[in-house]
Amino acid sequence: MTIAAIIAGRTDSIVSVAPEALVSDVVGLLAERRIGAVPVLDGAKLVGILSERDVLRILARDGASALTLQAKDLMTTPVVTVEPTTTVIGSLSLMTRRRMRHLPVVEGDRMVGFVSIGDLVKRRIDQIEAEAIAMREYITSA
Repeated sequence: MTIAAIIAGRTDSIVSVAPEALVSDVVGLLAERRIGAVPVLDGAKLVGILSERDVLRILARDGASALTLQAKDLMTTPVVTVEPTTTVIGSLSLMTRRRMRHLPVVEGDRMVGFVSIGDLVKRRIDQIEAEAIAMREYITSA
Protein backbone atom coordinates (compact mmCIF):
# COMPACT_ATOMS: atom_id res chain seq x y z
CA MET A 1 0.00 0.00 0.00
CA THR A 2 1.24 3.46 -0.88
CA ILE A 3 0.84 6.96 0.49
CA ALA A 4 -1.32 7.74 -2.56
CA ALA A 5 -4.01 5.43 -1.15
CA ILE A 6 -4.09 7.44 2.07
CA ILE A 7 -4.33 10.89 0.52
CA ALA A 8 -6.61 9.85 -2.37
CA GLY A 9 -9.89 10.23 -0.51
CA ARG A 10 -9.13 13.50 1.18
CA THR A 11 -11.23 16.47 0.20
CA ASP A 12 -9.97 19.02 2.71
CA SER A 13 -7.20 21.41 1.80
CA ILE A 14 -3.76 21.22 3.37
CA VAL A 15 -3.48 23.52 6.37
CA SER A 16 -0.27 25.53 6.01
CA VAL A 17 1.34 28.78 7.08
CA ALA A 18 3.59 31.34 5.43
CA PRO A 19 7.19 31.82 6.61
CA GLU A 20 6.22 35.22 8.03
CA ALA A 21 3.37 33.87 10.18
CA LEU A 22 3.77 34.74 13.84
CA VAL A 23 4.42 31.80 16.13
CA SER A 24 1.51 32.93 18.31
CA ASP A 25 -0.81 32.60 15.28
CA VAL A 26 0.63 29.19 14.41
CA VAL A 27 0.05 28.01 18.00
CA GLY A 28 -3.57 29.16 17.71
CA LEU A 29 -3.97 27.33 14.42
CA LEU A 30 -2.49 24.11 15.81
CA ALA A 31 -4.82 24.27 18.80
CA GLU A 32 -7.91 25.22 16.77
CA ARG A 33 -7.39 22.47 14.19
CA ARG A 34 -6.14 19.95 16.77
CA ILE A 35 -3.08 19.16 14.68
CA GLY A 36 0.56 18.66 15.60
CA ALA A 37 2.34 20.37 12.72
CA VAL A 38 1.91 22.51 9.64
CA PRO A 39 3.94 22.79 6.48
CA VAL A 40 5.47 26.20 5.89
CA LEU A 41 4.90 27.31 2.31
CA ASP A 42 6.50 30.23 0.52
CA GLY A 43 3.90 30.63 -2.19
CA ALA A 44 3.57 27.04 -3.42
CA LYS A 45 7.10 26.05 -2.38
CA LEU A 46 7.55 23.89 0.72
CA VAL A 47 10.28 25.52 2.82
CA GLY A 48 9.81 23.96 6.25
CA ILE A 49 7.61 22.33 8.84
CA LEU A 50 6.59 23.89 12.13
CA SER A 51 5.55 21.42 14.81
CA GLU A 52 4.47 21.46 18.41
CA ARG A 53 7.94 20.21 19.29
CA ASP A 54 9.55 23.18 17.55
CA VAL A 55 7.31 25.56 19.48
CA LEU A 56 7.98 23.88 22.83
CA ARG A 57 11.73 23.90 22.22
CA ILE A 58 11.79 27.63 21.49
CA LEU A 59 9.41 28.44 24.38
CA ALA A 60 11.68 26.56 26.77
CA ARG A 61 14.65 28.52 25.47
CA ASP A 62 13.18 32.01 25.02
CA GLY A 63 9.99 32.07 27.08
CA ALA A 64 6.90 33.96 26.00
CA SER A 65 8.91 36.27 23.72
CA ALA A 66 9.20 33.30 21.33
CA LEU A 67 5.56 33.86 20.40
CA THR A 68 6.56 37.06 18.57
CA LEU A 69 8.95 35.20 16.26
CA GLN A 70 8.03 34.16 12.74
CA ALA A 71 7.55 30.60 11.52
CA LYS A 72 10.74 30.85 9.45
CA ASP A 73 12.73 31.51 12.64
CA LEU A 74 12.07 28.09 14.14
CA MET A 75 10.69 25.80 11.43
CA THR A 76 12.42 22.51 10.76
CA THR A 77 14.40 22.59 7.55
CA PRO A 78 15.46 20.98 5.27
CA VAL A 79 12.19 19.11 4.95
CA VAL A 80 12.13 15.33 4.69
CA THR A 81 9.39 14.35 2.23
CA VAL A 82 7.86 11.30 0.60
CA GLU A 83 6.23 10.77 -2.78
CA PRO A 84 2.75 9.33 -3.36
CA THR A 85 4.41 6.11 -4.57
CA THR A 86 6.24 5.62 -1.26
CA THR A 87 4.91 2.65 0.70
CA VAL A 88 3.21 3.07 4.04
CA ILE A 89 5.76 0.71 5.64
CA GLY A 90 8.63 2.68 4.10
CA SER A 91 7.14 5.93 5.40
CA LEU A 92 6.63 4.50 8.89
CA SER A 93 10.22 3.29 8.87
CA LEU A 94 11.48 6.73 7.81
CA MET A 95 9.42 8.45 10.51
CA THR A 96 10.73 6.06 13.15
CA ARG A 97 14.37 6.45 12.10
CA ARG A 98 14.15 10.24 11.89
CA ARG A 99 11.94 10.57 15.01
CA MET A 100 9.30 12.61 13.22
CA ARG A 101 5.52 12.48 13.25
CA HIS A 102 4.58 14.32 10.03
CA LEU A 103 5.60 13.99 6.40
CA PRO A 104 4.79 16.23 3.47
CA VAL A 105 3.89 14.32 0.32
CA VAL A 106 5.39 15.87 -2.80
CA GLU A 107 5.02 15.15 -6.47
CA GLY A 108 7.74 16.85 -8.47
CA ASP A 109 8.03 20.27 -6.85
CA ARG A 110 4.41 20.41 -5.68
CA MET A 111 3.10 19.43 -2.25
CA VAL A 112 0.09 17.15 -2.71
CA GLY A 113 -0.52 15.97 0.84
CA PHE A 114 0.56 15.86 4.45
CA VAL A 115 0.41 12.68 6.52
CA SER A 116 0.90 11.97 10.19
CA ILE A 117 2.17 8.86 11.86
CA GLY A 118 -1.39 8.43 13.17
CA ASP A 119 -2.72 8.34 9.58
CA LEU A 120 -0.20 5.66 8.64
CA VAL A 121 -0.65 3.51 11.75
CA LYS A 122 -4.45 3.61 11.36
CA ARG A 123 -4.21 2.52 7.72
CA ARG A 124 -1.79 -0.27 8.61
CA ILE A 125 -4.06 -1.54 11.41
CA ASP A 126 -7.07 -1.45 9.05
CA GLN A 127 -5.08 -3.46 6.52
CA ILE A 128 -4.01 -6.06 9.10
CA GLU A 129 -7.60 -6.42 10.35
CA ALA A 130 -8.89 -6.88 6.79
CA GLU A 131 -6.26 -9.55 6.15
CA ALA A 132 -7.22 -11.34 9.38
CA ILE A 133 -10.91 -11.34 8.41
CA ALA A 134 -10.08 -12.64 4.95
CA MET A 135 -7.93 -15.39 6.47
CA ARG A 136 -10.71 -16.40 8.89
CA GLU A 137 -13.24 -16.52 6.08
CA TYR A 138 -10.89 -18.58 3.96
CA ILE A 139 -10.26 -21.06 6.78
CA THR A 140 -13.94 -21.44 7.66
CA SER A 141 -15.02 -21.84 4.03
CA ALA A 142 -12.49 -24.56 3.22
